[in-house]
Amino acid sequence: MVWELPDVMRVAYAFVLALSVSLFWTGAVLSNTVHVIVSGMVFLVLIHGGQAAASMPPKPLLKSLQYAVTTSFGSICYGSLFTAAIRTLRWEIRGVRSKIGNNECLLCCVDFFFHIVETLVRFFNKYAYVQIAVNGQSFNRSARDAWELFQSTGIEALIAYDCSGAVLLMNTILGGLITGTCTGVWTYFTQRDKAIMVGSTSMLIGMILVGLTVVVVESAVTSIYICYAEDPLLIQRWDPEFFEQMSEALHQRLQYRSSRARQILNGRLDHLPNTSSI
Repeated sequence: MVWELPDVMRVAYAFVLALSVSLFWTGAVLSNTVHVIVSGMVFLVLIHGGQAAASMPPKPLLKSLQYAVTTSFGSICYGSLFTAAIRTLRWEIRGVRSKIGNNECLLCCVDFFFHIVETLVRFFNKYAYVQIAVNGQSFNRSARDAWELFQSTGIEALIAYDCSGAVLLMNTILGGLITGTCTGVWTYFTQRDKAIMVGSTSMLIGMILVGLTVVVVESAVTSIYICYAEDPLLIQRWDPEFFEQMSEALHQRLQYRSSRARQILNGRLDHLPNTSSI
């Protein structure tokens, strides 16, 4: 049986699409597995009052790794599928936008919309995976509990002013630039015609390696927020001074948000027309 050309193209397109989903899914699973491992390790340290505590179980990192790749691995794969699907859609939209000239503005808006959706999904997934590591629940239940935790404790007021993500991103970019610059300069004096290629490749590799370290730090910060919202006494037993700083900062943010809401409400009431009583 001889396939017609359109049929062959459709099969090839479906194959490339499946490979793209698989690529993004694998990357998300690996990253989220590291996230769950670090979150479980942080929870063990907090619940036992410190890494040097007598009640600390032996080999906590190995226990967290075993839990992440066995009990929680199904939830990790299930949650990572959403991010992989959205990234694949964005990749397809960008490919179509580069090939056509009509409705490019519409495709750009759709791409931006999926970018916002991906950002929101990754944001809530990040905290849902901490719930998976701490409570051992399914992904759907963990995501729902994380959302309810934000609504009930107001911890999002503190997370909104957290600049650790921006600092870690700057470190990743800086690490890539330093690696690419040093390698490019060295290649320029040895093989001048390959300096740009080697420098750009080294910069990418440097950003990836620094990014792996950044994931560990970001996961630890996220775990501390969730553990503080779940049970503030965990942070208090671990570091009383840090607990006081977090509590004071959260209290200030909640007070500011409450006063800001009152100002907006009073401003709207002042602009209402005065109605005479009948």
